Amino acid sequence: MDSLRVDTHAHLWTVQYLDRLERLGKTDTGTQRGLGADATDADLEHRFTLMDRAGVDLQVLSLAPQCPHLRTEADAVALACEVNDSYAELVGRFPERFRAFAAVPLPHVDAALQELTRALDELGAVGVGVTTTVLGRTLADPLFWPLYEELDRRGAVLYVHPAGEGAASPLITDHGMTWMVGAPVEDTVAMMHLILAGIPARYPRLKVLASHLGGVLPLLPPRLDDHLAFESPRTPELPSVAVRRLWYDTVSHVHPPALVAAAATFGADRLVLGTDYPYEDGDTFLRAVDHITRSGLAPSEAEMILDVNAALLLGLSGL
Repeated sequence: MDSLRVDTHAHLWTVQYLDRLERLGKTDTGTQRGLGADATDADLEHRFTLMDRAGVDLQVLSLAPQCPHLRTEADAVALACEVNDSYAELVGRFPERFRAFAAVPLPHVDAALQELTRALDELGAVGVGVTTTVLGRTLADPLFWPLYEELDRRGAVLYVHPAGEGAASPLITDHGMTWMVGAPVEDTVAMMHLILAGIPARYPRLKVLASHLGGVLPLLPPRLDDHLAFESPRTPELPSVAVRRLWYDTVSHVHPPALVAAAATFGADRLVLGTDYPYEDGDTFLRAVDHITRSGLAPSEAEMILDVNAALLLGLSGL
């Protein structure tokens, strides 16, 4: 099979979109501004230059953590439609460079199902992107199960990215650790919510893609299994089984031991390239890609992670 190097963890926000979020009450858009992650000609040229240097063919664009998860349904729908239209326009202009994860107007599930259908069937999105929580709700909330049922029916991807809330813990957010510690904690907790609720087994064709190697999940399966009987006895399958039903991007801030542990725990076939652009920019972006071949993994495993797995996951292997 021809190789296709796909970066599954890449952000793009326009200033106009962030401004609209702020007008609707969002107060944390500063961490997405001024990073070169807009759709201006200069920003795109810089992005494409880096992709060329790293040998990256495609980036899958996503909005998280600034998803249109809003209390007012009309606002959420308007922003989700706006973003998905703008992403589709970019993909249309640069089909050899971009695909996109659709935004959906959660927690308004009926509206989210309508926008999911439009985005996947009409706009060419390759999956749906959400944050690890939605206005304080866990992703395991039964409210969201109809969304998973539809994604399962389609065999489609649900990409999960931290919300940037420090897992709702002031011990994290009040001590300068919201992203350095809070983000991988959010990844871990969100995946465990899904596993304990039996979502991966209930919807076996749903392809859940976790950010950042799944947080600390690579270190935990034996502990998780051993604790089920007295802590979560209603879990329908062992976590050590469930974690191998999920997929994980390789964003680990170029830490080879973390990558090797994830490959050993989940299988290299469950790992897909991610860079976290634009937070990983310049030489750091290049290292986010090339460290995979220098991590100590077998060459065949590195090749799968870099050039095979994402295309299979996203249905792009025929390109």
